[in-house]
Amino acid sequence: MLDPSQLRTLRTVVAHGSFAGAAAELRYTPSAISQQIAALERSTGILLFERGPKFVSPTPAALELASRAGDLLTGLDALERDVAALARGEAGGLRIGSFPTAGARILPAALAQLTRQRPDVDLHLDEGELDTLLPALTEGELDLALAYRYDVVPTSWPASLVEHPLIAEPLRVLLPRRHRASAESVRLTVLRDERWVAALAGTPGAINLERLCASARFTPNVTFRSNDYAVVQGLVAAGLGVAIVPGLAVSSPTRVGVFSIAGRAPQRRIVALHRRGNANPLLAPTLAALRDASRALR
Repeated sequence: MLDPSQLRTLRTVVAHGSFAGAAAELRYTPSAISQQIAALERSTGILLFERGPKFVSPTPAALELASRAGDLLTGLDALERDVAALARGEAGGLRIGSFPTAGARILPAALAQLTRQRPDVDLHLDEGELDTLLPALTEGELDLALAYRYDVVPTSWPASLVEHPLIAEPLRVLLPRRHRASAESVRLTVLRDERWVAALAGTPGAINLERLCASARFTPNVTFRSNDYAVVQGLVAAGLGVAIVPGLAVSSPTRVGVFSIAGRAPQRRIVALHRRGNANPLLAPTLAALRDASRALR
């Protein structure tokens, strides 16, 4: 098999017309250059240079081999540069999964920062809820996923995943503008007789509402359900109910009254997850960009 380093030495000797000139360019000794050429002659079975007391002269075979090796060595150099860029996380790809709120509020700034720093990376984004993101992550279809958990809804991840906390967002009560509440915070007990707008039944958001209301000793009368926070806010703005949503889900400007929950500070915590054995060099800079974007939101 041809040795690329020997082919590079051959081309340099042909270009300079001497072993000494090649040695000076490649920073080898003339003896090392002679040994590499001799090794290439043995491996190919071809005489590459005629040697005299004071000269070396390339044979036609040497000229042909040196010419043909040019494209090969150029391609190899490019490959080595690409491999080095992959190892440094300056190239390659990363597949990210996110739920809608984080996709709207955290990811744009994070991905913009990442592409400014590493313009050659290839990023792919898939959006979904946790029940689709987590299997895709554990099965290797995603490199990284943004996930969440509510304080009152204990959530655990598969042991194969590593968690990186990003932001803890307070939960907010949404009320129609004309609602009687006037303070900056609202006690849930005063909302026991209201109609509620909630997330789809069985989802973490819906369970969170049920448990918060249970702690206030009532069961919410849920009349509308949607996982789209724009829909939730629209229904509240129309006077059709009240709701509890994560802080990042509140649009600005908003058409509803936004209040904290009096007497407690329940939160939704957003984290980044990746497989424990994932060695993608882009993970570290992506996590750093996500942390920067999350700090800006605080």
